[in-house]
Amino acid sequence: MRTPAGTECKYFYGDYYRGRQQEECRLLAPSGASWTRDLCRTCPVPSITRANACEFMVLRAEVTRPMATAFQRRVQVRAFCEKTQRAGFDPHIGCGECHPLPPVFEVTK
Repeated sequence: MRTPAGTECKYFYGDYYRGRQQEECRLLAPSGASWTRDLCRTCPVPSITRANACEFMVLRAEVTRPMATAFQRRVQVRAFCEKTQRAGFDPHIGCGECHPLPPVFEVTK
């Protein structure tokens, strides 16, 4: 569904049927974080899902306040691979185990 920021996100839910204005982020809802519309503007999740469509990657998000911008809240995303049981990798790229590069892109010496 299209977020208030204008990007597609599978975790955003909006119910506008017959004048309703219910909106929520289903990625942040289990953690109990208070979601507001302005978080969609700086959220990295839509770009992560466009860059990496791994079926084994699980995203966990939380709302933080970085020290540089103490007044503005941001969404921080951590990734976990269910297949390799690894965490702490760049979610845009993936863990590197689930989807190996095709032989065309491998460097040979």
